[in-house]
This record gives sequence, structure tokens and C-alpha cells, in this order.
Amino acid sequence: MAGHEGQNHNHDHEHGHEHQDEVIVLTDEEGKEHQFTIIQVLKVDDKDYAILLPMDAANEEEEAAVILRIDEDENGEEVLVEIEDEEEFERVADAWEELLDEEEFEELAGDDDEDV
Repeated sequence: MAGHEGQNHNHDHEHGHEHQDEVIVLTDEEGKEHQFTIIQVLKVDDKDYAILLPMDAANEEEEAAVILRIDEDENGEEVLVEIEDEEEFERVADAWEELLDEEEFEELAGDDDEDV
């Protein structure tokens, strides 16, 4: 679901926890910049993770979410870091999928209520 290979996700962007719809720029290994929107921040195993969607995707259904861990650098600034541990990545991806499933269920349940 999430493409996390081949990207250098460390960045110096400072941000608080009001992440919704925040636009950030990440640079890949070839030096090309990509804009992303932070659509969700999840807490898994007492760590925060940012779920990013690329802004240049043509169709929302085709967008691949990028999941990065929010760490602090030596100055206490928040930085986004690529998740290198595959098990850690899978735990966060599973939590994200569960959240999406819950939201989809709530939307469907809400639609049923409108028909009554």
C-alpha cells in the first residue's frame, strides 16, 4: 500500500501536531522534490507516524500513501524519518488500514441513516 523505498524522507520542516492538510516537500535520492500532504498522524507503540499523500497524483484512488516516523533531531525539532524496520512499517500500515476501514464503515453507516 505505501511506497517507502527510494526516498530520502529526512527534512528540516518544523511543525506542531496540527498536521491535517499540511504541505511538505521531500527530496528523493535523485534530488527531485515532491510535494506531499500530511493527511493523518497515527500513534503506534508510543511513536508518532505521519501518513502522506503525494500532491502530484492524478487520481486519488491511485495515490500511494507514504508512511514516515516522526522523530526528534538533536535540537528537539520534529523530523520525518523513513521506517527501515519492515515489521515496524507493517504494524503502522496495518493500523492505517484499520483506521481507513473504520472510516469507511462509519461513512456507510451514516449513509444508511439518511435513507430512513
